[in-house]
Amino acid sequence: MEIDFTKYATMATDAVVTFAPKLLGSIAVLIIGFWIIKKLSVITQNGLKKSSLSPEITTFLISMFDIILKLSVVLFAAGFIGFDISAIIGLLAAAGFAVGLALQGGLGNFASGIIILVFKPYQVGDWIQLDDKFGQVEEIQIFNTLLGTPGFKTLIIPNGQITENVVTNYSKKGKIRLELEIAMPYEESFPKVREVLLGVLKNNAFALDEPQPLVGIEKYDSHNIIVGVKPFVIPENYWDAVYQINAEIKAALSANGISMAYSEGVELGKIGG
Repeated sequence: MEIDFTKYATMATDAVVTFAPKLLGSIAVLIIGFWIIKKLSVITQNGLKKSSLSPEITTFLISMFDIILKLSVVLFAAGFIGFDISAIIGLLAAAGFAVGLALQGGLGNFASGIIILVFKPYQVGDWIQLDDKFGQVEEIQIFNTLLGTPGFKTLIIPNGQITENVVTNYSKKGKIRLELEIAMPYEESFPKVREVLLGVLKNNAFALDEPQPLVGIEKYDSHNIIVGVKPFVIPENYWDAVYQINAEIKAALSANGISMAYSEGVELGKIGG
């Protein structure tokens, strides 16, 4: 059987003539499209840098912008050749839906990270508390927030937990009020104790003059009176202030001969130096 090479050559030539312009056009679309995207990315990056958005969210938005535009150019180039773009988009949508179901928790943390970076309920360096977790914000990531505790531990908290709960930001106003308590016996004079405590706070290096510290009776217990001592300090000095003020209160009570009631009973005990 004789093979008609002329026939096949003609068919190949016709295919090349038909397909080549589409291929060249598709390549041209990719080249020109990527060049335009590069220019747009530079313009977008410069614009976002002038905004008040954090570097983390700026980098993320630029990356997403670049990926979406490049994917659009690739799909347009594929359609120029002759591919069914609707079928490709359908496959991508189905794949995205499957991935979304598998990563529901991660996507929730991701969305929460975007919210935190945009609305800034706290910033790096702030002291915050979430439930029983307390620490200084070391880093805000897309999925997690890193806290450094006073015990030199690093807490990695998913951003989804932060946006779903109440967060206490101790650094937002630049000062924090300490909540200290002492047990005063009923026999002692409260005005005398109050004067001694206010004197301690006035001379303490960490206690702020404004707002003025508060000293008052919190409640009447079975064996003693609970006195609240509430000075204001800078958040960064929190633990140093707690320890130093407590030490100075003990020394001042001892120097003024003020007794304290022990929780074990109603007997009074002298405070040592």
